[in-house]
Amino acid sequence: MPDPIVYGFPRSTYVNIVRLVLTHKDVPYSFHDLEAVMGKPEHLALHPFNRVPILQHGGLTIYETSAIASYVDEAFSGPRLTPQDVGDRARMNQWISAVNSYYYPYMIYHVTHERLVFPELGIASDEKVVAHALPKVELGLAVLERELSHGRDYLIGAEITLADFFILPSTFAFSLTEEGRKMYPQFPAFCRWRERMESLPTTRKLRAILPPRAPIDHAREWANSHRPKY
Repeated sequence: MPDPIVYGFPRSTYVNIVRLVLTHKDVPYSFHDLEAVMGKPEHLALHPFNRVPILQHGGLTIYETSAIASYVDEAFSGPRLTPQDVGDRARMNQWISAVNSYYYPYMIYHVTHERLVFPELGIASDEKVVAHALPKVELGLAVLERELSHGRDYLIGAEITLADFFILPSTFAFSLTEEGRKMYPQFPAFCRWRERMESLPTTRKLRAILPPRAPIDHAREWANSHRPKY
């Protein structure tokens, strides 16, 4: 069986979730950058809903990050990232759903796009989008703070799970904004978790091979196609 291939673009939050999981499990893989063909037939043949990431492994092609992460965790050896306990597994899946529904949409789709992605392309920030999102982000951080008050190292407890890797890329990108830098110190337990995650050999290994941050050229169309309107 050949090594898996991850398709996406380097700054994608969800692509980096998959790459963190693969790296943590020490799975050799190759990365195929789709930046130049995003939204074109070559990309849509892999993901009909015009998103990333996509994983190919032999004759299998999978899209949707939660499906890919679960497949990688089950298909490859290495540290298990899905709890055996049914309750802990449910809590992990709850966090993954929360990232998709509450953390990514407001941290990234709203604030990071307006503060980083669009300005890098010469597109002015929409302050209404940012203002709408900030109370939602603050609520999400308060929930993380409360959940991490158990004093153990990771979200579910003593062992790292897929939940931790799902949350990390969104919180990293939001940390690059002025709003993130101001907001994070209010949540010390979350900051300790984030420092722990950022210091993992897994995180450092992935960051070391990522290219320098560059504008996301295909994001120009986002300002018209799916930018929030308030």
